[in-house]
Amino acid sequence: MYTIPGHHHISMITKNAKQNNYFYRDVLGLRRVKVTVNQDDPSMYHLFYGDKTGSAGTELSFFEIPLAGRTYRGTNAITQIGLLVPTEESLIYWKDRFEEYGVQHSDITTYANKPALHFEDSEGLRLVLLVSNGEKAQHWETWQKSNVPIDYQIQGMGSVEMTVRRLDKLADTLTQVFGYTEVSRMKNEAIFQSIQGQVLGEIVVKTLDGPSEKPGRGSIHHLAIRVKDEVELAYWDKQVRARGFHSSGIVDRFYFKSLYFRESNGILFEIATDGPGFTIDGEIETLGEKLDLPPFLEGRRAEIEEKLQPIEGD
Repeated sequence: MYTIPGHHHISMITKNAKQNNYFYRDVLGLRRVKVTVNQDDPSMYHLFYGDKTGSAGTELSFFEIPLAGRTYRGTNAITQIGLLVPTEESLIYWKDRFEEYGVQHSDITTYANKPALHFEDSEGLRLVLLVSNGEKAQHWETWQKSNVPIDYQIQGMGSVEMTVRRLDKLADTLTQVFGYTEVSRMKNEAIFQSIQGQVLGEIVVKTLDGPSEKPGRGSIHHLAIRVKDEVELAYWDKQVRARGFHSSGIVDRFYFKSLYFRESNGILFEIATDGPGFTIDGEIETLGEKLDLPPFLEGRRAEIEEKLQPIEGD
């Protein structure tokens, strides 16, 4: 029986790659570890930010859709991303930093039983900094060249929030299919962990009736959860199909292999392998500094580059 060791990455929609690059690299201090394109639509950027090498569990990824409209918030959506910082002192640092950079943020509060600081990026994507108290995946690597001091840096992903009409349906998928543990339950909220006692794979589920979210800029497209390799991925493909969900089948994304399915509320999940990772076509020292393309798109490089706008400079 295989287990899910945590989150792999989470993917969002941005309208402007240049502004997105500024916020996540320069304001949040993450490393831009990969500049590539959407493999299903190479006309748009696909940017990845994370730790030193973009380790599984640290990756925030964005598809640039210049014509993306606003997001109309609602239910049956992934609604917030938790990011781990080392200490409560870190939250004070980040509150001051957000004030300096004009980032919309809350006061320091509590979320999912942890000290927290809620904030939004310029497109309204909702995020929350959570105190990890030293809890950190062993394979996460500190980015020494970040403009944020090491003691306060974002370490990786924590609690991911989903808002749905039918909490029990999602609870059943998480616990019965993937082996998550339900660690708390209130009337309209439950918390699940892929490895009990670890926030690295935590999912907070809230209930909300009403219209479904209409996604646009600043919305979350999908959450990817981790598996070790293609053997495990094939196992989960069978489990997903056995529960009656439609699986995409295994897709080779070059940097990892994965599959996609929607659970009963319509939340899109990806299941992705840890490797081979972003160093398969780049050196650690220069990750994210140029446009990388998977081999099947390399022959179209000139055509692809012609359609993309620079994301550096003024």
